[in-house]
Parts: sequence; C-alpha cells; structure tokens
Amino acid sequence: MRDQPVSHRVFIERLVIALAVIGVALLLWHLRDLFLLIFGAALVAVILNLVAGPIRARIGVPPPLALAAAVLIVVAAVGTAFWMFGAEVTQQAATIRALVPPAWAALEARLDLWGLGQAMREWTASLQTGGGVVANIGNIAVSIGNGLADALLVIVGGIYLAAQPELYRVGLIKLVPSRGRALAAQAIEASGRALRLWLLGRMVSMAVVGLLTWLGLMIIGVPSALTLGLLAALLEFVPFIGPIVAAVPAILLGFAAGPDKALWVAFLFLAIQQFEGNVLEPLVQQRAVDLPPALLLFALVAGALVFGLSGIILAAPLTVVLYVLVKKLYVQEALDTATPLPGEKTS
Repeated sequence: MRDQPVSHRVFIERLVIALAVIGVALLLWHLRDLFLLIFGAALVAVILNLVAGPIRARIGVPPPLALAAAVLIVVAAVGTAFWMFGAEVTQQAATIRALVPPAWAALEARLDLWGLGQAMREWTASLQTGGGVVANIGNIAVSIGNGLADALLVIVGGIYLAAQPELYRVGLIKLVPSRGRALAAQAIEASGRALRLWLLGRMVSMAVVGLLTWLGLMIIGVPSALTLGLLAALLEFVPFIGPIVAAVPAILLGFAAGPDKALWVAFLFLAIQQFEGNVLEPLVQQRAVDLPPALLLFALVAGALVFGLSGIILAAPLTVVLYVLVKKLYVQEALDTATPLPGEKTS
C-alpha cells in the first residue's frame, strides 16, 4: 500500500515547526554566555545560603536578616583579609615584579645551554608584533572591563536569588508539565545539595593547599611566599589547570636563585598535589561529590571550547549539577537503576 501524499498544508506546518526548532536552538546557542552568568549567580546564591543557613538555624533570625548578615560576613571577611594581608601582599607583589626580569634572564641563560634560548627569544619577540599580546592591549583592557561587569552582575544576581530562592525554584518547576513536577523538584533538590557539598569540599581543599604552599615556599626561601600561597588557594578552585598556573610564577622566581631552587619549588607543588589528590580529596569526597577525573577533565575542555575562560572557571560546579541530574533523571528514573546521589541518606 502506497503512502498517502503529504498535503501542502501539512508540509508547511512541518516546515514551520522545523524552522522554529532551528531558530530556538540558534537563540539558545547565542545566549549560552547568559546561561553561564545565571549559573554563576546561582553559585553565589548557594555560597550566601551556606553562610546564612547556620545563622537562621542557631540564632533564629528571619531569612532576610540572615541573608543580610551573610552578605556582611562575606564582605567583612574579604575586607579583613585585605586589611591583614594587603600591605604584605602589595609589597610581595612588587617584589615579584622586580624579580621576574632577572628570573626570566636566568631561564633564558639555562635554555641557551640546552639550545632552546633562540627559540624562546623569537617567541617573546613575536608577542610585540601586530598579532601579539602587547599590540592587543586595548582588547585585553576591554575584556577585563567586560569581565568585571559580568562579575558584578553575577554577584547582584546571586543576592537576588539568595533572597527568594523558593520563588525561583517554584517558578522553574512550573515550567515542567504537571506529571513531572514532583520529579523535577527532587532533581533540583539533589543537584542543589550536591553543589553545596562540592563547594564545602573545595573550600577545604583551597585552604589546605594555600597553607601548605605558603609554608613550603617559606621553608625553601622563595620570596613572596604569602602572595603565591594565596594564588595557589584561589586557583585550586579550577581542577587540573589551576595548580599548573599557580606553579608557573613560583618556579620562575625559583630560577632567580638558581635551577636547584626551581626544582625544589616544582617538587613542592607536585608533592602538594599528590597529597591533595591521594589523601585530602578522598577524605573530603566521603562527604562531598566524587566526580570521575576523566569526566572532569573533558568537562574543562568542553567549557573552554564553548564558553572560554568563564567556562573553565565554572566547568567543575556545572559538571557537578549535570552529573547529578543525569544520575537522577536518567539512571534512576529512565533506566530504573539504583545509583547513589551525593548527600543522599541510604538505608
């Protein structure tokens, strides 16, 4: 039996639907940076609620006052850190700027012995040409300005989300058909719980890595140990890439005192990362989120390709949310396969 020919009306309807789907997909692709900003604001809201939660529970103040107190605590903590360490960090940063040129010269001299000095000088000279970093200083300044504006938007948006989390959660659930709203609520709760646990685990790792880096560099005798320790703590938020970036200026400063000290610095960062990966992380992940390392690595690459630098910074928390959503909505519900979720109580 032959298929009935499609009428012109049905063909036009299908064509319009296909074009609409393509249009929505293109719109979502162009708005991908906006979605990342929204996720960043949600991350800020989670951090503020982590601080406000104990205030509500122990003191019994209303949620708005608890949130205001949380904002003040975060601002006070940042201000106190600048007040306590600002002068020393500024002095050590000046020391870094003064020591980088001789450190770079020592590195070039060492590379000359290995036959790689000329290649390094040609590469640095290319940075001053039309396609180099120096020539694009205006674009860099614009990018920094845009980054600061995005950061301000994320912070303000995070405060709004933290002020009325239930309003936005209910609104998001209402976008789901009624038969799936209960499951959507469970998935949101599971992903939020996992994100909170992951953030707590990251904070512990950042504090330990920063402290060990500071103490280790002081023992080795590398200048600006405090600044480099703070840098290592902050960059620990970004797995894999952050520790490598944090090690570069420390190793470079080590070359100013000789290649032996540079090797000790490299060994220090390697030892800290081995301790963090093999001792600290397993202890933290018992109460946090245990992400497969390969999944996290490819997530960083995907974040860089799709979102750029912002995608690298937020790749890990975004992966946590997607990881939990896949386990909850697909593995548990669609495949009907038991799998544990972070923070979920098991019988």
